[in-house]
Amino acid sequence: MAGVAPPLCTWLVAACLSAACGDGEKEKLRRHGAAGGLFSARRRPGARCRGRGRSGIPMAVALHPEMGAVESKKPDIKQRRVVVTGMGVVTPLGHDPDEFYNNLLQGVSGISEIEAFDCSNYPTRIAGEIKSFSTDGWVAPKLAKRMDKFMLYLITAGKKALENGGITEEIMNELDKSRCGVLIGSAMGGMKVFSDAIEALRISYKKMNPFCVPFATTNMGSAILAMDLGWMGPNYSISTACATSNFCILNAANHIRRGETDVMLCGGSDAPIIPIGLGGFVACRALSQRNSDPAKASRPWDVDRDGFVMGEGAGVLLLEELEHAKQRGAEIYAEFLGGSFTCDAYHMTEPHPEGRGVILCIENALADAGVAKEDINYVNAHATSTQMGDLKEFEALNRCFGHNPQLRVNSTKSMTGHLLGAAGGIEAVAAVQAIRTGWVHPNINLDNPEKNVDVNILVGSEKERCDVKVALSNSFGFGGHNSSVLFAPFK
Repeated sequence: MAGVAPPLCTWLVAACLSAACGDGEKEKLRRHGAAGGLFSARRRPGARCRGRGRSGIPMAVALHPEMGAVESKKPDIKQRRVVVTGMGVVTPLGHDPDEFYNNLLQGVSGISEIEAFDCSNYPTRIAGEIKSFSTDGWVAPKLAKRMDKFMLYLITAGKKALENGGITEEIMNELDKSRCGVLIGSAMGGMKVFSDAIEALRISYKKMNPFCVPFATTNMGSAILAMDLGWMGPNYSISTACATSNFCILNAANHIRRGETDVMLCGGSDAPIIPIGLGGFVACRALSQRNSDPAKASRPWDVDRDGFVMGEGAGVLLLEELEHAKQRGAEIYAEFLGGSFTCDAYHMTEPHPEGRGVILCIENALADAGVAKEDINYVNAHATSTQMGDLKEFEALNRCFGHNPQLRVNSTKSMTGHLLGAAGGIEAVAAVQAIRTGWVHPNINLDNPEKNVDVNILVGSEKERCDVKVALSNSFGFGGHNSSVLFAPFK
């Protein structure tokens, strides 16, 4: 029956209730037993287990009515500042943050014909495919042979972020590893490992890779990286389709802000350019079919756009509590100011026609960061080169920021394609690099802009000077997931 919890879930929840409730409550659970159902045991009025209120805020309540309510107060802790001290990327435009951003500034396209497999029978045969990639020095050879590419990209980008952030072996040994965490997600997880397992199963289960289940799950990349580093702080993954990276970045920052950690690796990774990945998005009718001219295929806000172009890779930030970064003499690239998540609650794949979820997300992000809308002068848009998505995001930006002549807007995807769960990761790197360099990259292929788009705020076909005050990076995903994160120069 759909309404009955599986035995494992029942056992886990029962164990949690047992640990959280008083002796009297435990006895009641034992008397009712599993046959009565997990929720059949009625508590006497006033007797309650410690739990959470509807808002998700921890509550302390009386276990016995005669004792009255028990007040619980957290100590007042001033919200801690979070800074970016390292960046790591694996992308179609390079595997070093500076190489990656220099290519963006030059307007180089990373879109090309797919070479990893024969896709001659597919209507789409192009992608932001990584042609050259090595795990040498980053991943143990034995693991590199077995892991899915999304994990290889994730671990490599994560370690490169540490190297970029000046985390030497000596500094690593001095870190309090109980206060260091990893939160790098994936939209699709280990698609190739799982797809190969299905093919093996057609012959026999004995032919299946014994690692096919753990290496297909989205959390295992963060887990393996933490094992390698010995980091014992928060470790998990979030999967919210193409908004994954931003969800991970904001949650990682919040762990630091709340005083739970000092250092976090965060971002996203995906490797979907395989037959089932390409075929799935072709079936959705979401992809560009401009096979004859791959470099021109991804064209956000252009009238002639015909869908997005798949990409692959990983983008990871090293976030650090400000005083912790100062104490070790870290170079601070930018400050993370805040962010927000919302849900359109409208459609699986289409944006809300009035952009309500996106507008709410941006407004909440500004409130979380404590900045005025006039402070935003650079937006790295989600803009994937789809008919509806590009326009609805632009309309939302107009609603939020008005006609601000200082605002500059661009789309990294015009050159990288859409890296799905990793998109927000590499675009956060692009936003930080814009702050560092004072240059914002161009929008390529914007030859014939939509008439409803104000080209005066869009970056042109060449890079532009921009003294970034506050940068906003948007990522949206199937399911109506919206996310916005904010970065600024450290002062």
